[in-house]
Amino acid sequence: MNKFSPYAAGLCALTTVFSCNSFAEAKKSGFALEEVIVTAQKKAESLQDTPISLTAFGEERLEIDGISSLGDIGSKVPSLTIEPFPINNATLRIFIRGVGISDVQVTQDPPVGIYVDGVYIARSTGTALDVAELQRIEVLRGPQGTLYGRNTTGGAINLITKRPSVDAFELKQKFSVGNRNLFTAKTSANIPLGDTLAAKVAYLNTGMDGFIENTGPGGDFGDKKVEGYRIDLRWDISETLTLDYAYDSSDYEYYNYMYQSIRPGVQNKGQAEPVREYAVSQSKHSEDRFDDMATARPLETSATEIEGHSLIITKTFENSQLKYIGAYRELYDAAYADLGGGLGSENYRTDSHAYCGVSVREQTGEDCLPLVVPKINQEQFSHEFQFSGSLLDGGIDYITGVYYFEEEATENNSPLHHQFSSEISDGVIPIPVLGAALGSALLDGGDVHLVNMLSQRYDIKNTAIAAYGQFTWTPSILDERMHLTFGARYSQDEREALKNQTDKTYIEIRELDQAFDMEDLGTLAPIFEQGGFLIPGDRAFDNVQAQKDFKDSSFSFIAEFDVTDDINVYGKFVQAYKSGGFNTRDPQRGATGEAPGTPGKGDDTATAAPDGNVYGFGFADGFDEEHVASIELGIKSELLDRRLRINANVFTSEYTEMQLNFILSGTIADTKVTNAGEATMQGLEADITYLPTENLMLMFNYAYLDAEVTKASDEFGNDLSDSFVFYSAPKNSYTAAADWTIASMNWGTLAMNVSYNFMDNRNGGSRAHNAPNTFIGDYGLVNGRLSLSEIPVGDYGRFNIGVWGKNLADEEFEITAIDNLPHSDRTVIWGDPRSYGIDLIYEY
Repeated sequence: MNKFSPYAAGLCALTTVFSCNSFAEAKKSGFALEEVIVTAQKKAESLQDTPISLTAFGEERLEIDGISSLGDIGSKVPSLTIEPFPINNATLRIFIRGVGISDVQVTQDPPVGIYVDGVYIARSTGTALDVAELQRIEVLRGPQGTLYGRNTTGGAINLITKRPSVDAFELKQKFSVGNRNLFTAKTSANIPLGDTLAAKVAYLNTGMDGFIENTGPGGDFGDKKVEGYRIDLRWDISETLTLDYAYDSSDYEYYNYMYQSIRPGVQNKGQAEPVREYAVSQSKHSEDRFDDMATARPLETSATEIEGHSLIITKTFENSQLKYIGAYRELYDAAYADLGGGLGSENYRTDSHAYCGVSVREQTGEDCLPLVVPKINQEQFSHEFQFSGSLLDGGIDYITGVYYFEEEATENNSPLHHQFSSEISDGVIPIPVLGAALGSALLDGGDVHLVNMLSQRYDIKNTAIAAYGQFTWTPSILDERMHLTFGARYSQDEREALKNQTDKTYIEIRELDQAFDMEDLGTLAPIFEQGGFLIPGDRAFDNVQAQKDFKDSSFSFIAEFDVTDDINVYGKFVQAYKSGGFNTRDPQRGATGEAPGTPGKGDDTATAAPDGNVYGFGFADGFDEEHVASIELGIKSELLDRRLRINANVFTSEYTEMQLNFILSGTIADTKVTNAGEATMQGLEADITYLPTENLMLMFNYAYLDAEVTKASDEFGNDLSDSFVFYSAPKNSYTAAADWTIASMNWGTLAMNVSYNFMDNRNGGSRAHNAPNTFIGDYGLVNGRLSLSEIPVGDYGRFNIGVWGKNLADEEFEITAIDNLPHSDRTVIWGDPRSYGIDLIYEY
């Protein structure tokens, strides 16, 4: 708490300064900042009256900043980072205040909740939202435990769409063209169907090439196209009863990017150590971004298909409102990834494409393993009833609700297929000794290969129920300028998972047409152990079941005070929780209830993991829930006759039983998830908007974050606090922007926007010893837009033209980094280089 005091003192001083009479005596200007309406507390209210640290993007701001999807806001909000998942670039890893999830699994939930018109999106890929005509995006920073409940320990993102209206027919047609063959056509129409019924239809078709060419077979890295449509209906059944229905469908096809090696592998690669030197020789490495890389086998298309229905029924009474929100959503996702070295080597592959060899015949009796593209099928139902209103002549405002959520999903990475193969590095094993043992004097180093085959399937079922309430009391004292809020939420989660896995590693002697199972080397074991081979244990999972229940009660308390009509200060205490779950990438079964040694089922908690450590838990044990308690002090102010808006806050958060996910050393995809202990973070956030003239608006948003894991221990009680770090928690981040209306004329308005977005360096993993190779460097991006808008088209609407550019300085920057591939100690995926284009928009 000592670190928190200077921030709080500074905020108090800020409040005092800005309430000075000098501002009250400012000359009337005749122009002011527009009011921003948000629904962060599940009711419509001014941003300035909302005691939450949040950033809101209205419809005009979304257009100016070129935000058309969830992934576009990552660099626009300080303390928010958005990056792609390594083997599925369409799936987003979202962090707010350094809290997020590093691995994306159907058995784990992200701690940042995504909501579309109040509907929770459990498995967001960031693409289902492109087609919607967004009215607003709200980014809520910090725990949101009372109103949003489970899995919002980091924060929440609300996407609010435009509703149909019976007032008039409206049409909006947008075309965008740009470099890298960008073409987007987006159409939306509002269609009155009577005095009480209206529809809105929208269609999207967009495509763009990636920025790295694949000189090998298959598609080019990063190429993508999206097609989707959405239908909204609004029926005003009566003056007090409204029904809203929405249906959306999106198809997204793309090619994943390949990781580029920055540093050739020199550190020990554990299971892959015998092939490390050879893998390095079969890869390309550079500190600078390559223009092209190559795959050995055809780079296959990845695809995401999303479909959803939502129904909202609102009944308004004299002083209250009853709302029902129901939704059903389906997700199909198939993601193909190639993690090879970029030279297209057939003798060093890290992919799931077809493979033929003697080891395949030894294991399956077939000549070849098939191409397998891992697939996820998921469906979710949710129901929520909200009852809100006011009592005692407005002295008490309240919202209460009950919530039910159900989800079923399957992640299918079967049948048995190739995952990794490589020639053994020279000098790793004594070839003459091996040749003599096999009865062949003609053997040479290039004849020995390591081959790994894998088949996985995970089935999950999750249910959640909750009841919540939030009450705000405005006592009849201090001119009714004080507001006290109390909130509570009870949550209950039930989680089930079933894992099946076959994981086999073979030594292949191609010259002799022989293959040996690494689990059963017999007399050859000493020869390979001498060469540094780690002999794998039983990695099979035969219908291993896992089940856990979680319960939580979270509370919040907020005190607000209106210093003046334009200055509001608040203090809040908030609790939140993130449910536990299961780690499908855990290589150990854990406490299964079966006798140790039982093939595919036995308890292996006493067995060392692939990195040589005994952790004492595995998949079946799962991990427990995570809790956070946060204190925040803030100010919401509008000054200089509402030409200057300063919203700022300081906060401190205490995390207990924090869930940390880390890769096991020497493995490519094996991970452990543990409740490491305790962590603290404190920081400052400020959003400043200034209107010095009627035609110029300046914006500056800043976030400072200091996050640290303060207590962590293993199952034996050993202190591991220095072994863990916060993932993706930049110390400093800010956005500076200017909107300048150059000229306003009868035939149109000429305007320009320029912005600079800075992100400090941050960790790319949870383990301290990985930080030197997985860090993500700092970067700053310059973006700009020049527009001519409101051009009249006779009596038939108006026309807008916008010329834009992103990353105008063409800065090379990383967005994710890993260190566990055999050929490299640091591999990265790059952020987008310079892009530019023109928007043509017609509105009627």
